[in-house]
Amino acid sequence: MTAAGTPVAVVTGASSGIGAATARRLAAAGFHVMLTARRADRIQALADELTEAGHRATARTLDVTDRSAVDVFAAGLDRCDVLVNNAGGALGADPVATADPADWRRMFEVNVIGTLHTTQALLPALTASGDGTVVVLTSTAGLATYEGGGGYVAAKHAERVIAETLRLEIVGTPVRVIEIAPGMVKTEEFATTRFRGDTEKAAKVYAGVAEPLTAGDVADTIAWAVTRPSHVNIDLLVVRPRAQASNQKVHRTH
Repeated sequence: MTAAGTPVAVVTGASSGIGAATARRLAAAGFHVMLTARRADRIQALADELTEAGHRATARTLDVTDRSAVDVFAAGLDRCDVLVNNAGGALGADPVATADPADWRRMFEVNVIGTLHTTQALLPALTASGDGTVVVLTSTAGLATYEGGGGYVAAKHAERVIAETLRLEIVGTPVRVIEIAPGMVKTEEFATTRFRGDTEKAAKVYAGVAEPLTAGDVADTIAWAVTRPSHVNIDLLVVRPRAQASNQKVHRTH
C-alpha cells in the first residue's frame, strides 16, 4: 500500500546500476518508489536502505519478460504516476555473421518485449493518475550502429520505436512519453554481463576514458526529465560523457 497523495514511481531493473541510482534519486524527490527486478535480495536491501533514510520504497520481485507476472504486479498497485523502463542489457559483441541467435532473442525479450509488457500493463493506471509519465531508457545504440553491436543495436532501435509510436498514439491523454538515451556509462555490471563475466574485456571498454558517465549521472537526467512541469515533454534526451563524440569516436588518454 502507498500513502494517500504520494506519487508512485515504478522502476524496472532496480537491483543495480542505473535502475538502483534512479530509484534513489526519485525517492529523494518524494516518490514512493516501487523497486522491481529479478534479484529479490538486491531490491529488498535497497528498499531497506531508502526506508531507513526516511523515504518510501517497496521491493517487488519481477521478471519483465513474464507477462502474467507483470499483470499481477500491475493489478496490485494502488496507483502509478511514473514508469521507468530501465530493465535491459547487452549480450555478446559478435559480428552479425557469427552472433548467437539466442543472445539476440534474449536481448529482444528483455529490452523490447519487457518494455512493452510493463508499459501496456501500467498505462491504464498512468492515465488514471491524470499526470502520468512513461520513461523509456534506450541508448545511443538506438540512434546509430557500431561493429559487434548488431543485436543490442537492433533491440535498442526497436525499443525507441515503442516510445516514438506510443507518443503518437496517446497524444491528448494526460501521459508523457520520455526517452533517455545514454552513451558510455560505466556501471558495475553492464559490460561485465555483456562479456559473460570477462572482467578484462569489460575493462577495455572504458580504458583510457577519464570520465565516462556514471549511473548517478543518468539517474539525475531521468529525475530532471520526470520532474518538469506537466506540460513539458522531453521527447528525447541524449546524454554522453564529454569524451565521447559518437558511438565510435571516443577520446582516450592511452
